[in-house]
Amino acid sequence: MSIARLDNEVFFKKAFTDEIVFKAFVKDIVGIDVQPDKIETEKAFQPKLGNINFKYDIFAEDSKKRVVIEIQKVEYDHNFDRFLHYHLQAISEQQRSSEDYSVDKTVYTIVVMTAPYKINEKTREFYRDEVLISTLNPKNLKGVERRIFNHELIYLNPNYKDEDTPQNYRDWLDLIYESIHNPENPKINTQNEGVKRAVEIVSYENINPYEWEESKQEAGRRKVIKLEREEGRDEAKVEIAQNAILQGLDDNFIALITGLSLEVIREIRVETDNESRNVKTI
Repeated sequence: MSIARLDNEVFFKKAFTDEIVFKAFVKDIVGIDVQPDKIETEKAFQPKLGNINFKYDIFAEDSKKRVVIEIQKVEYDHNFDRFLHYHLQAISEQQRSSEDYSVDKTVYTIVVMTAPYKINEKTREFYRDEVLISTLNPKNLKGVERRIFNHELIYLNPNYKDEDTPQNYRDWLDLIYESIHNPENPKINTQNEGVKRAVEIVSYENINPYEWEESKQEAGRRKVIKLEREEGRDEAKVEIAQNAILQGLDDNFIALITGLSLEVIREIRVETDNESRNVKTI
């Protein structure tokens, strides 16, 4: 059995927009049964909210349960702020049709990371978690959470296997990881009906020529972006940036003196910190 890689947007959407797969995935990850009115891709609110052009990879609403489900597939972490914006927008957007400040629909945002995390730019920490769950519920001074809101922002990253991860998460994390790293002979739990259905959908024999071509174009776009980023890093400028980082200068000033973008400088900072940490370890 060979399956298509789920880090390719074409195949990811093909699998997770299937109603059986979608409902099973949501049930396992969020713990609720949903009956989506429809499952959309590239969903955008019109008129847009704020100055950011949000588009949700997969978006669905269950009007009877008053639930909104968003699924985002990404191959980078950048920082967690981006996905927080998406999550909060789906909550804030409801205010347009509300006469008061109430938010009628519970929002669940599931972010599927297909690449390892980088060092967090704000905390300088390196996360190794398969599952991270964020809520908006407040806690009292004793640390007791009060479930005032039910919204959840969930990050899934199959690159950090944890033996303690529950089976309901494990089945889907293994599906994603194996599709990328072992697509010719994936070791996955097909006893899970949702996973089994996803495997059938993205099995080689069920991918049509148009989808293969579209997936190649998607892979090509990713390679071009990666190449452009690599070519944009002039080695002399990189060396200046590295020295400036070691001197404790901030990213904006380094961008000014090197002409490199902030994104590239952040990458150099992570690499420089890693090298420095390794030297200290030795």
